[in-house]
Amino acid sequence: MFGGRCIMVGGKIIVSVRRNGSLLVRVAADDHDLYLAEPGAAPAEMGRGRVMGPGWIAVDPECVLDEGLVFWIQAALAHNHAVTRSQHAES
Repeated sequence: MFGGRCIMVGGKIIVSVRRNGSLLVRVAADDHDLYLAEPGAAPAEMGRGRVMGPGWIAVDPECVLDEGLVFWIQAALAHNHAVTRSQHAES
């Protein structure tokens, strides 16, 4: 779907490793601008110039090594936990 390998938790995408080595990360839309301040982060695009919207961050390959990867996985898991927890509370 995103031109790479997706990792899902609780039926939701948390990250996708793209063919070019960059990472597509799903975060809370409310925290979108906060995450854009991180090194190598940019608004994710689906094709040229088509921004995916708040909550989708693209991270340069150089910035997802070691601690950088841990940071982005933790951010994605925090959002995933909040979303899936609220879904389970409603059922």
